[in-house]
Amino acid sequence: MSKRKSREITSIAKDTLEFILEVSKSNYPREFIGMLNAEGEVVTNIFFLPGTHTSNVNAVIQLWMMPTGLSYVGSVHSHPHPASARPSEEDLFMFARTGNCHIITFYPYAIDNWRCYNSKGEVMGLKIVERVMEEEIW
Repeated sequence: MSKRKSREITSIAKDTLEFILEVSKSNYPREFIGMLNAEGEVVTNIFFLPGTHTSNVNAVIQLWMMPTGLSYVGSVHSHPHPASARPSEEDLFMFARTGNCHIITFYPYAIDNWRCYNSKGEVMGLKIVERVMEEEIW
C-alpha cells in the first residue's frame, strides 16, 4: 500500500518547480494533476498516476493506482484561469486526504504563478531552493 508522509515540508527544489510550471503550460488549457514526493523537507519529485482524467474544468486522479511502496507528501495541479489559485471544494476534499503540501499553478504559469496550501486549504509558504546534485562516480 502507498504511503503519505506527514512530515513538515518547507521548500521546493527550483528544478522541480520549473518542471511543474512547464507541465502546466504544456497541458494548457487542460488541467493536470500529480503527486508530490520529497527528500527530507524539500519537494523534489512529481509523479503521475495511470488512469488520470483531465479536462478544461478539472483533473481527477486515481489514487488506487498508486504503486505499492511509493510515498507522497501532497499533490500538484493546474488551474487554467489567470490568477485563480484558490482551491475548489473538490480540491479541499482531496487535500484533506493526500498529505499536507498541495501546489496549485495558474495561467500564465510563470515562476510566481503558483501557491501552496496545507491539508486544510490554508496558504503555506515554500522556499524555492537550488538542489545540489551528488556527483556520480563511475
